[in-house]
Amino acid sequence: MLPTEDLFVYVYVLVDDAIAADSIHIPTRPGPAPACSDAELLTIALVRHLLGRRSEAGFLAEVTRDWAGLFPVLPHQSEANRRIRWLWAAFEQLRVALAGRLPVDDCAQIDTSALPVKHPSRVRGPDGWLGPNGLHARFGRDAAHGEWFYGFRLAIKTDLGSRFVRAWSIVPAAVNERDVATDLLNANPPPRDLLCDKGFNGKAFAASQAERGTAVLVPPTKKQRASMPRILQKIIAWRPTDFVDT
Repeated sequence: MLPTEDLFVYVYVLVDDAIAADSIHIPTRPGPAPACSDAELLTIALVRHLLGRRSEAGFLAEVTRDWAGLFPVLPHQSEANRRIRWLWAAFEQLRVALAGRLPVDDCAQIDTSALPVKHPSRVRGPDGWLGPNGLHARFGRDAAHGEWFYGFRLAIKTDLGSRFVRAWSIVPAAVNERDVATDLLNANPPPRDLLCDKGFNGKAFAASQAERGTAVLVPPTKKQRASMPRILQKIIAWRPTDFVDT
């Protein structure tokens, strides 16, 4: 990771160049130009995510305290929050522009994660939680945590090596993950190998991807593991702590 000051400069140059090349198109707004530019706010938001800072207000205060020389005029937190939300499409445009510079990995990975919006116990009926294209919040099963949730799912396709996001989508909470994978895979040339979890296991899905030249790799089921050689069972069940001295 670059030193923080260098990281700010590097990201700002990426954003400013993308705006100048019209890879990021920001609609004009009425009124005078803000003292803190859209490129500066995009830079701050991107660096916050790269550094893993969870609090937007806390990071804005950190920038004000430690990096005022780079951003001499910063808006109040409420204005910054509003403007960053208004610029949400610019983040996706930048991702697409950067993705075009990187060669696509032969190996890809697809997974979904729960996006809860309300605790299930507080749901009493239809509410105002709406996603893109008229998508409504619904109940779904979060297999990773073994619990039900109320909301949506985020589906992502990444390169296996770099973890660079190649395609993503907000989908219903209760969704057939194999259908989601099919849609995401159409966004780029088919990978040679596709790594998925057990939710994507299915002969029809594997066969359809094999026709496109993609081998689907999923963890074996308990029944399949029982018939494997013992050495393979140990490798599959291996955990880093198994080799830590006690």
